[in-house]
Amino acid sequence: MSMFEDIPVDVGVIYEGERIRKNQMYVELGGPKVDKKFELVRARSMDEVEDGKITIIGPDIKDMEPGSRHPLGILIEVAGKEVEEELEGVIERRIHEFCNYIEGFMHLNQRYDIWLRLSKKSFEKGLNSFNIIGKVLVRLFKAELPFIEKIQITFITDPDKVAEMYEEALKVYEERDARARGLKDEEVDTFYGCTLCQSFAPTHMCVITPQRYSNCGAISWFDARAAARVDPKGPLFEIPKGECLDPVKGEYSGANEMIKKKTLGEIQRVWLYTAFGYPHTSCGCFEAAAFYIPEVNGFGIVHRGFRGQTVNGLTFVAIADSTAGGRQVDGFHGISIEYMRSPKFLQADAIGEWFGKPHGGWSRVVWVPSEVLERVKDFVPPELLDKIATEKDVSNVEELKQFLKERGHPVVETWKEIEEAAAPPAVEEAAPPAEAAPAAVPAAVGAPTITVGGAGIRLILKNAKIYAEKVIIKPASSEKG
Repeated sequence: MSMFEDIPVDVGVIYEGERIRKNQMYVELGGPKVDKKFELVRARSMDEVEDGKITIIGPDIKDMEPGSRHPLGILIEVAGKEVEEELEGVIERRIHEFCNYIEGFMHLNQRYDIWLRLSKKSFEKGLNSFNIIGKVLVRLFKAELPFIEKIQITFITDPDKVAEMYEEALKVYEERDARARGLKDEEVDTFYGCTLCQSFAPTHMCVITPQRYSNCGAISWFDARAAARVDPKGPLFEIPKGECLDPVKGEYSGANEMIKKKTLGEIQRVWLYTAFGYPHTSCGCFEAAAFYIPEVNGFGIVHRGFRGQTVNGLTFVAIADSTAGGRQVDGFHGISIEYMRSPKFLQADAIGEWFGKPHGGWSRVVWVPSEVLERVKDFVPPELLDKIATEKDVSNVEELKQFLKERGHPVVETWKEIEEAAAPPAVEEAAPPAEAAPAAVPAAVGAPTITVGGAGIRLILKNAKIYAEKVIIKPASSEKG
């Protein structure tokens, strides 16, 4: 008999990556339009857990109106001889994977950002209760993570109870994150990798270090170490750090070798502490995204919960689309909130005197939603805190420029240099090209990408240094098109 013979829909890895669009969904749980939602795993003693018990607090799926959306809390309590607090975050992250095994049931994101949808087709097949979903999760957790000896699951849809438990969940997340702070990347010889999201982004692999959390914000270096120990064939694994090729950008030979292997050669290199060059890839579950604003030579940061337009007129969704999917895109960088608290945060992108300083990368940040800035303010250098704009201060790039000037933000010092570099060279009446032979003049491109357009010519330079004895540009013959 199949493990899921009594389940009305199919269950298997083939359904990972399935997307349920709005016109296909029966009901939505959590998501960007619901304020309070969470998933939480707690380690308990053996006598505190009733194995296989499933509890529903609030309306069940069959009681919900088609097309409606609801708050959702998922509390999973586990017990076993090898179960410890250090494993909570790792077990929690597997909720994402196991929910997506269920036909017609989509799970996105993690922690307080969960977004689930049930399809009309699966509801019509009989997937009409959290009891059924709970049964699938219980069986998958015990089969895939045998160190879990007992497990019970509570689904909460009652808004008041979700709100109450939400506050408790936030405290637990913060306690976990705080435990992981203090250890430095230089103090370990092993990093960890995570491929939990490869079903959605085949060329993405998280490199987890003591000072760089997973993009989703759910797995610290300690969590990953514990997971690799108890589930050595699972999606979290050791990465021998190898040689440090660049301590500022954060390039390590071991990380390069592993990401090349895990992405089948699609990604060759990764720089952990910068958003330029070979930035860390992103899946789609990241908590926030950093995005380069060329008009001010600085970074904005936007989190998943921000519903308006950012200072450059883009929404979180638009910015997320620019970096998700396992790509390396200059100036777009999926990150966790906890990484924003790290001394290594964007350290290679720091400005001038801020290079080499803990939290120096904040010198390049110019705009952050007020909610996020409040959460990380204790990790922003005090002298920069009032120089970073929020949605309460400015609404467009021109206002941002003025704000940065008035507050004396460090990026302002770079504008003159950029303007001088971008200024067109003086045009002199010169002799015919054949007779002109100026000395070689280097033209260095310092920005990640520069585009020069005009007269039908488009030139894109990336990290280039050009030395030219002579450049002759002639219009194409009209006969040749």
